[in-house]
Amino acid sequence: MTVRETGHPKEAVSNATAVGAAGSAASGPRRSRLSLRVRAVAQRLIGVDVGGTKISVAVLDDGRLSEPVIRPTRTDGAQALVDQLVDAAQAAGPADAVGIGVPSVIDFETGTARTSVNIPLRGVPLRTLMAKRLGVPAFVDNDATVAALAEAFDDDLHPVAQTLVMLTIGTGVGGGIVIGGRIHRGATGAAAELGHLIVGAELEDGAPDPAPRPPQPSSLEHHAAGRALDRLGVARGIGDGLAVVDAALAGDAAAIDCLRILGERLGIGIANMVNTFDPDLVVIGGGVSRAGELLLEPARRVAQGFILEGVGTQTEIRLARYGPQAGVRGAALLARQELEDGNDRKAG
Repeated sequence: MTVRETGHPKEAVSNATAVGAAGSAASGPRRSRLSLRVRAVAQRLIGVDVGGTKISVAVLDDGRLSEPVIRPTRTDGAQALVDQLVDAAQAAGPADAVGIGVPSVIDFETGTARTSVNIPLRGVPLRTLMAKRLGVPAFVDNDATVAALAEAFDDDLHPVAQTLVMLTIGTGVGGGIVIGGRIHRGATGAAAELGHLIVGAELEDGAPDPAPRPPQPSSLEHHAAGRALDRLGVARGIGDGLAVVDAALAGDAAAIDCLRILGERLGIGIANMVNTFDPDLVVIGGGVSRAGELLLEPARRVAQGFILEGVGTQTEIRLARYGPQAGVRGAALLARQELEDGNDRKAG
């Protein structure tokens, strides 16, 4: 087994009813044999990346992404948030379609959030509302999923991988899978919640009782997210995860050790991904990825020890290229792909 060690320099149904009323006014050949191409069509597409604290909006115009416009997220209700998304998209100017990435489990066909923890969109048919109010096709998917789509293409929108797995290490752990240039969504559109892989369960006497709410104590998110780095940093008197990364980059030994622990935990999750998908690329994004090799080196090292011999011989593990722009870029690419696939009906 050989893992290529390459870094990169860049890095509520009631709610639904209320908002609706107001809203009306698989693996294959390796990279060398890829023949995928996104058709060159002159389009102006708006990408919207929705986070728990900020919204990023940018325009993909003839293949080039504008500088994103950032604003704080309205979290004081579903109606306020939908209004904000409409206003943000309109402020970006006319478009052929809008793509939106949200930190929620999405029913892709309807663009409805099945669950939504950090923003008030549970049960809201966002695709329908945005399409009606903007008058153009709208598409909604999970934020980490669309970030993975961005990482699967280069600046000229040519594919860089047949199979790509992305893990975003931020407050939680998100994930996305792209196969053959297309997002892998599973049977219901909800894949891939990679942060909820069970990586540390004690199974000697059978399965433990599940926690009433995610993340499960044995999940990758519990062990390897930014919140886990917070716990490690506080226990060592350094501070939160942000302070840990800053201190580690400045050479602090205790902070570097915190990132070693987090990276080794992350490596277990990466090994699971490589054993399952044998991908061309595993890319690591999210705020914690700012630590660079201090996080990636232990992750790669541990992954190598748990990947089955003969698997992952062409896998490259590296930092995501587009950093904080991956989500908004991927949202715009989502709109592009869905338009070109003919999926431009207005849901509902």
